[in-house]
Amino acid sequence: MKARVFAPVNVALIKYWGKSDEKLRIPVNSNLSVCLEKLGTETTVEFKKHLKRDKVVINKKKVSGREKDRVVKHLDRVRKMADIDWKAEVISENNFPTGVGLSSSASGMAALSLGATKAAGLDLSEKDLSRLARLGSGSACRSMVDGWVEWVKGDSDKNSYAKSVFNKDHWDLKILVVVLSQKKKKISSSKGMAEAKTSEFFKTRIKGMENKLRKIKQAIKDKNFSLVGKIMENEALNMHAVMLTQRPSLIYWLPETVRVMKAVQDFREEGSECYFTVNTGQNVLVICEEKNEEKLVKKLKNINGVIEIRRDRIGRGARLFT
Repeated sequence: MKARVFAPVNVALIKYWGKSDEKLRIPVNSNLSVCLEKLGTETTVEFKKHLKRDKVVINKKKVSGREKDRVVKHLDRVRKMADIDWKAEVISENNFPTGVGLSSSASGMAALSLGATKAAGLDLSEKDLSRLARLGSGSACRSMVDGWVEWVKGDSDKNSYAKSVFNKDHWDLKILVVVLSQKKKKISSSKGMAEAKTSEFFKTRIKGMENKLRKIKQAIKDKNFSLVGKIMENEALNMHAVMLTQRPSLIYWLPETVRVMKAVQDFREEGSECYFTVNTGQNVLVICEEKNEEKLVKKLKNINGVIEIRRDRIGRGARLFT
């Protein structure tokens, strides 16, 4: 009873910051992301009859405490579904920096969800896999699905799930992951999100989300790069405005983060069209068209504080190694 899988990092273009149901991890608004092709988590799950307790190894280190408890809790969900009681060995590794705002919990829980269900002999639908992944880490549901992905917020466990709105080949955009720090953030997204409603801007933000989502989906359909980029960039700043004004305030950005964001705006004025987004961390993601990729990589590498540039593109969701 063994399975080896890969689940990608996903990058939210329309984000969420706050949950309407903490236990079920239901977001306050529907949101939209893209899965990356290269960055992600490889996980092997094996249920063993004679294993006394679950064993969890993440990034070559045996884990315990809260980190292990979260994995075991998710394994328990799968064991209940499959009606088995065997313990499991989980070996998981990210091919990118962990805990720095690059969605490591999303790819990690998506990989665990697919790996554990397959190892347990279950064959869940894409919708049900996304629902399961959501219970482990909200945004993990988006890493289950190919291409451009909408997480329908819903209001229950059954109707809060991710679905593909455009496949990965709909539009070949490039994503440049600008790594500025590999230091793990002090406050997790879940903990920070719990205070979102203390911001005076929170209600105003939520009122505009459905219209924003509708506009960006139409822009993606039309392949209107300028409009997609403008909506995405403004949305990232909008979410961080809530973080900055919640109590206590939450500041993930570093000086280097702002430096890259301003540089991206300068690049646009110079004729190299590109747009940024920032997740719940310090590193920056830049989206561009293929024609500008090479020159932008060179420009970004010259910015003080940039450690490395990881090139990626829109790709598939979680998949099983054969």
